[in-house]
Parts: sequence; C-alpha cells; structure tokens
Amino acid sequence: MLRSCLLGLLMVALGASQGVHARNEGVTNDEIRLGASAVLSGPLGPQTAQYGEGSRLMFDAVNAQGGVHGRMIRYTTLDDGFDTAKAVENTRQLLETDKVFMIYNSTGTAQTAAILPLIKEHRTLLFGPVTGASAFRETLNPLVFHVRAGYASEAARIVSQLRQQGITRVAVFYQDDGLGKTLLAELKKASEEEKLAFVAEIKVEPKQPDFAAAAQAAEKVQPQAVIVATAGTTFTSFVKAVQATAARPAYYGFSVASMDVIQRELKDKARGIILAQIMPSLRNTTVPVVAEYLALLRAKSPSAQPSASQFEGFVHARLLVEGLRRTGRNLTTESFTKAMEDAGEISFGRFNVKYSPRSHNGSTYVELAIVDAEGSLRY
Repeated sequence: MLRSCLLGLLMVALGASQGVHARNEGVTNDEIRLGASAVLSGPLGPQTAQYGEGSRLMFDAVNAQGGVHGRMIRYTTLDDGFDTAKAVENTRQLLETDKVFMIYNSTGTAQTAAILPLIKEHRTLLFGPVTGASAFRETLNPLVFHVRAGYASEAARIVSQLRQQGITRVAVFYQDDGLGKTLLAELKKASEEEKLAFVAEIKVEPKQPDFAAAAQAAEKVQPQAVIVATAGTTFTSFVKAVQATAARPAYYGFSVASMDVIQRELKDKARGIILAQIMPSLRNTTVPVVAEYLALLRAKSPSAQPSASQFEGFVHARLLVEGLRRTGRNLTTESFTKAMEDAGEISFGRFNVKYSPRSHNGSTYVELAIVDAEGSLRY
C-alpha cells in the first residue's frame, strides 16, 4: 500500500515533461541559499541534527575560503518532527518565502514523496534526500539527485549475509510508519530472492509503541537473528526490551540506525550489533574524504568526537560543493544538472558516485560493520 502511494506521488511529481528548466532563484551575486525540512525533534531528532552538523562543517570550511565562485553557502533547516504535512509546509516556506535555490539533505521517505509536487512546481532541485526507498530510484526524476545507496542494496546485503552464515530463523522488527514499511518491503523482496523466509514480522505503533509486547513476540519465536528495520531510539528501545527476555538473537540494522544513539542508549550492550553502512569507515584515514572530515572536525574542536551520521552529512555537502564548483559561476538548475550528469565518476577515495541523463542514483556503496567491545564499528 505504501509503495503504491509513493509511486503515485512520484508520477504526479514527474508529470508529463522530463525536462529541467533553467531556474536560479536563491542564487545572488554573493550567496547560494539552501534549505531543508528535517526531523530535528522526536526520536530521530538527535541523529538528523548530526547530518546538519556535518553539512555545516563542510559549508563553513568552504565559506571561510571565499565560498564557491565567490558565493557563500547559506543553509536553513526547519523542523517537521517527522510529520509529513509539516514537511510540506516547511518546504513551501523555504521555496516561496526564503527563496532557496535547492532543497538539500531533507529527511524521511514519506516526507520526500510528499514534497515532490512542490519540487516540480518550483522546478527546484532536491539534492541528497536522506531516504533509500527504491520508489524514488526506479523512475528517473531529473530534479532529484540521490547520494547514499538505496535501502534495497542494504537489505540484499543483510539477508545475503544471514543466508551465507546458515541462519534460518530470522525475525523482522519495524515501526509502523513510512520508514518501517519501506524497509520491511525491501527486506521481503530480498528474502524472496535469497529464499530465506522470516519467522515473524513484529511491529510497534509510532505514537504508543509497546516495546515489551514486541519483545515478548520476539521471544516467542526464538529467532537466531532479528533485523531491526527502524532508527533512532525506537531501535535501541526494542533491543533493550529483548535483552530483558530469555531470547538472545543477533541484531542487524540499516544505515539509518545511528551509532551515536546506539552507543548512548545501549553502552556495552551494543556489542555485536551489525549495521549496514553506506559510507566508508571513519577508522580508514587513507580514504581522502575521511581524512578531510576528521581534519576539519578537529580544527573546529580538538575534543569533538567523530560521528557516522555527521560524516554522512559531510559527504553529502562535499559532493554538492564539488557539483557547484564544476557548474561554474552561471548557476541554474539546468547548468547544475548538466554539470553533474557530464561529470562521469566522482571519487572521494572508496566512495564513488556517478550520474547520467538516465540515472541520478549516485552511490551503490554498502558494507556491513559490527559494534566491537569499544563501541566502535569494525568493517
């Protein structure tokens, strides 16, 4: 049902014409205005705030060097609290009142689907939305540029790993919302391809989640592994609840599960959790974009702790800046789109993206990493 709704909204957003028309609203002689409606409050708030911090770390460094072709980057975020209607309201304000050039790094699957008609109406670029839903990638929208790998790639990697390890009793836990349903749908497709049926699909309601009941449902089926298809404190609250029972499954999660939240909430009990990752390891300083992020973070605050979510925001911003530089001084939706589509492969070390007139899907990078005894991810 969710997939059908998303596809319907996508068709409306795409409309009859696939062309990108020149638009330079939000571009002045000395600045480029960006904006996003983001989940800055609620269970996902702390994680989403990290995306913004990572982006601003990059933008601040660029601005300190004179900006991009003499223009400073100004980035405005408005909180939608994971509410779809509020995301639409915020996006309309950013486009019609704040006059931003593009919507950058907005968050949420249902929220992204809901704002696409506004993107089309204003002929505005949507760059790096934080969603991996396949519905946005299967049909080209010339106004949307994805950066991160899709949830389908993550789901396939997780389920394949379970099958290869000989694990047959696998349960899925999800929150009954846009994100949870999307991740569940991707996992079910992967399970069919790998011929690994799930022993249970356990859900909680977003507004009144009963984690004790969900944990009891997991204990009843005694899974060897549970794929936790959610993020924020919903992820950790479920794990805590299951750990209070006799069940002892392994836990697998998607990249949207924040390591910062997992470390804070679970501490030493996070050991052994396995997460799909769509960005290179922060331990691997031989990767240029990792080294660049760590250097800028420490220059800003020597005591600052690196964050996977913050790093993802940084990479999104790094790629956007690269695109703006390649576009040149004549910056419009049309010129930016052409520059990105003509760029070929853009590489930041192990993290590579490629766009073309036929695909704006960006990266396909996915690895699995395990939380070690020190609370760090090991790839």
